[in-house]
Amino acid sequence: MPTIKKVLKGVALTTALVMSSGAALAEEWKFAIEEIPGSIMDTYAQEFKKLIENKTNGDVTVKIYPLGSLGTPTELVEHVADGVVQFTNVSVGNLGTIVPESQLFMLPYTLPADNKATSKFLSSSNTIYNQLSQDFESKGLKLHTMYSEGEQVWTTNRPVRNPDEFDNFKMRVMVSPILLRAYEDLGASPTPLPFGEVYGALQLKQVDGQVNPAATIEEMKFYEVTDYLIWAGEQQHLTTVMSGTYWYDNQSAERQKLIRDTLAELDGYIYEVVERFNKEKLEKIKAAKPEINLIHLTAAEREVFQQRSIATRSAYTKIAGERGEELLTSLLNELGIK
Repeated sequence: MPTIKKVLKGVALTTALVMSSGAALAEEWKFAIEEIPGSIMDTYAQEFKKLIENKTNGDVTVKIYPLGSLGTPTELVEHVADGVVQFTNVSVGNLGTIVPESQLFMLPYTLPADNKATSKFLSSSNTIYNQLSQDFESKGLKLHTMYSEGEQVWTTNRPVRNPDEFDNFKMRVMVSPILLRAYEDLGASPTPLPFGEVYGALQLKQVDGQVNPAATIEEMKFYEVTDYLIWAGEQQHLTTVMSGTYWYDNQSAERQKLIRDTLAELDGYIYEVVERFNKEKLEKIKAAKPEINLIHLTAAEREVFQQRSIATRSAYTKIAGERGEELLTSLLNELGIK
């Protein structure tokens, strides 16, 4: 049950949203994302909007709020927990201070390197939907699904093929204790920065690199202010789709089924979108900046980073405690990792 403070906060935000949108009598679901219009998250939200509005014959409308419209990723999650925003799509890395247990999926070299295998795992994992989901619910969050936006790529101002070349290298990361430790273990100096400040920080040499899928790198023009794209096989960029548990639990059984069925349809849809976006956006980068250097680490080079990343697991269990150990054991068993 929401607290009085949350209710008042919710009423204030709801009033502001309704006044700004001109919405009145129709049932409207607000869907806030942390990326720009035209991004993978926006494409996901737009397809969700189309499906919901078609299935309800317009009885439910979906209004999408892109990057910055309603605040930081952390604030988007708070709005959802308060029930004044119905859905949000937020990267796992931005949940480190909200649901520490979720940082299990920030551990490098854990999930399959193959995008299709990762997509299949994320849509059906017992660790996610029968266990980790409970940790979200304890924070008032209904974890509907997780999906990958593709393989993470380092954009850097110098080549990095081994941990020694990460020495004195400032890598921009999301605000996640595990990401901070992960990049320390890989040899870099992790530097947390808000997403909207990354381009300027790269341009001014305040950081030496950042990590995101190729699609995001093209959309945010990070390639303009870096010289190398490096595929290290480190991890996928994972995102979550959530509602507030209070709001969701108070929906009718019919509405809950509508949400579940629609999000299940989107599992296969978004995989194809991610594959297409990352291929097309990489070609755009190469066309816009032909001199950019593309580096794919060899299996031997990846192995060096992978061995160093094993130490990050102990950092995760320190942060997430006994619960973290349970989740990590479950995940490794599910993936067949010793």
